[in-house]
Amino acid sequence: MADFHYDTDAGGVATITWDMPGRSMNVLSFDALAELDAHVDTALADGAVRGIVITSGKAGSFAGGMDLNVLARLRDSAGDNPAAGIFEGVMRMHAVLRKIERAGMDPKTLKGAKPIACALPGTAMGIGYELALACHRIFAADLPKARIGLPEIMVGLFPGAGGTTRLVRKMGAMAASPYLLEGKTLAPAKAKSAGLIDEVTDPADLLRAAKDWVLAAQDADCVKPWDQKGYKMPGGAPYHPAGFMTFVGASAMVNGSTKGVMPAPKALLSAVYEGALVPFDTALRIEARWFTHVVMDPTSGAMIRSLFLNKQALEKGARRPDVPDQTVRKVGILGAGMMGAGIALVSAQAGIEVVLIDRDQEAAERGRAYTEGYMDKGIARRKTTPEQKEAALSRITASTDYAALDGCDLVIEAVFEDPGIKAEATRLAEAATGTECILATNTSTLPITELARASQRPEQYIGIHFFSPVEKMALVEIIKGKATAERAVAKALDFVRQIRKTPIVVNDARFFYANRCIIPYINEGIRMVAEGTVPALVENAAKLVGMPLGPLQLVDETSIDLGAKIARATKAAMGDAYPDAAVDEVLFWMEAEGRLGRKAGAGFYDYDEAGKRTGLAAAVKARYPEADAQPDLTEVQHRLLMAQVLEAVRALEDGVLTDIREGDVGAILGWGFAPWSGGPFSWLDRIGAARAVEICTGLEAAHGARFRAPDLLREMAEAGETFYGRFAPPAAAAA
Repeated sequence: MADFHYDTDAGGVATITWDMPGRSMNVLSFDALAELDAHVDTALADGAVRGIVITSGKAGSFAGGMDLNVLARLRDSAGDNPAAGIFEGVMRMHAVLRKIERAGMDPKTLKGAKPIACALPGTAMGIGYELALACHRIFAADLPKARIGLPEIMVGLFPGAGGTTRLVRKMGAMAASPYLLEGKTLAPAKAKSAGLIDEVTDPADLLRAAKDWVLAAQDADCVKPWDQKGYKMPGGAPYHPAGFMTFVGASAMVNGSTKGVMPAPKALLSAVYEGALVPFDTALRIEARWFTHVVMDPTSGAMIRSLFLNKQALEKGARRPDVPDQTVRKVGILGAGMMGAGIALVSAQAGIEVVLIDRDQEAAERGRAYTEGYMDKGIARRKTTPEQKEAALSRITASTDYAALDGCDLVIEAVFEDPGIKAEATRLAEAATGTECILATNTSTLPITELARASQRPEQYIGIHFFSPVEKMALVEIIKGKATAERAVAKALDFVRQIRKTPIVVNDARFFYANRCIIPYINEGIRMVAEGTVPALVENAAKLVGMPLGPLQLVDETSIDLGAKIARATKAAMGDAYPDAAVDEVLFWMEAEGRLGRKAGAGFYDYDEAGKRTGLAAAVKARYPEADAQPDLTEVQHRLLMAQVLEAVRALEDGVLTDIREGDVGAILGWGFAPWSGGPFSWLDRIGAARAVEICTGLEAAHGARFRAPDLLREMAEAGETFYGRFAPPAAAAA
């Protein structure tokens, strides 16, 4: 079945409609590109056609971008010379879009082109917007929820179908940078104000407005600025004084933000800089060359697999049991503190009725007011409306009465991290709800199976671990207790889908998956400080390997007294097997000194009155003096990475983690594990199991048994296996 459809009207306007069968949003494949090319040829060759409108048959959207499944396989399918194959494929895209842009004009007089308008009925992302940029006029339906932009940088790529070259020539390097280097997307009205598109219309008038423009357009309307004689780049080219400073600053900013571990931003900047020095068509070839460079880098493949293919599969229910729909209609939330209030907010925003319970009415109302404050900030930033605020607030009932939970099909307990308090909340909730209600606990450390003992229906009891702040963090960790039944898992997954988060499902064990991996990372950083490693070396080593926060800053943000509490509880549970006494010495000293992190204005860092970090603390350096001999950067990085990665492997080995896709996606979204790597399992596949065992052997000899390579990793090293080769479901392995 065709992806593009062609017809003409009585006025001589050809309409090319993109409507990919079986998909809610269009994505471009190379076969579809050939269809588009053929339709453009037909229109340009037909003397009765006065102009063209390219639009979509999908309600509320134009296109979601290139089919990343195609891109993920592009390198492997490109033959013996993959770089040449990728480059040629990209240049085919450039040729089609350049044909649209030139539209049959005389190359000398720049006259005779057939006007081509793009009519966006909604969201246009990636190649969808790049196609629009090649047209002579861009119209968009006025839909506030629609988004327009180039988000490729978020999955380790950059706009490689002319979007980089065209946007910079259209706006200038500085103005284009938020959309290219940050992947910023805008609603249609804001996109027009920013200069990304030309017209915003009522959705009902979209096609008429585009056709009217086509019929009235003159030769000059069909010539892009960069094709006109005397064109000068807005803001200045690199050899212009103003442009020179822009590019110098941009280079510093890119390297400062990526620390050199993300190849796509650097390649994008190179394509922009080099392309600005040459004619437009040569610039497109340069862009294609740098795009090929990025696709050939294993980083892009790992990021596409984890941050798009795997993430999308999990969000679409790859791990959902085969049970009937469990859509949540009314959710009860026990505890109106920071976590409970955040869960109430995202639930109400998703259209779910919410009952927010706390011990006194004032506390419950404060929890409800969190939504009000959040929505007020959104209104001030024009991200939401007063009507949306009132709708969200109308869905939240704040109460002290558990009887208000009547009719809830899901209750999430988010009270204090104390088994006794949680048990009491569980008993009260079950007494107030029907026998079909699923009860979930939002806990980050307490074993679900033990907490389920307080429930009369342990098969309907499950863990739903949100990360803080709830409204910002994309990951939700769903934890199955030993008695948890499939309907409870499906209910949790359907709820996470409703609130537009990404779920992972793990089996019950101390710290589950995310905290199991992140605590050793923090502890390794603290342990190095106690050994006399320069704190700045610890922090910068982490950032230079792609971690968003160093371990010392991270523990300051999460609070040192919480770390001390977790340490005491873990030691009590593990007894003589407890491995982190050296870490405790540091944590307990800091706790006693009142250095509890950012909230106390003192931790591993010092802070000013506004809570801004002013530098690593002299008091910590005095307590733990720098050793005469410092480890090299690579050793510090290996310690910090392996502390996390080995726990991920052990979680898989122990059956806590049952799907490596969840291990990679959860690591990146949950605690920011080096996104460039694609996650811990992708990183191990990249360096190879044998190399990983070699690194572990050296670390174990120098620093102890915590770095011993798990038996699974040793077995894979001996067999020459990879994690995605051995454990990935067929679709993910193929990607």
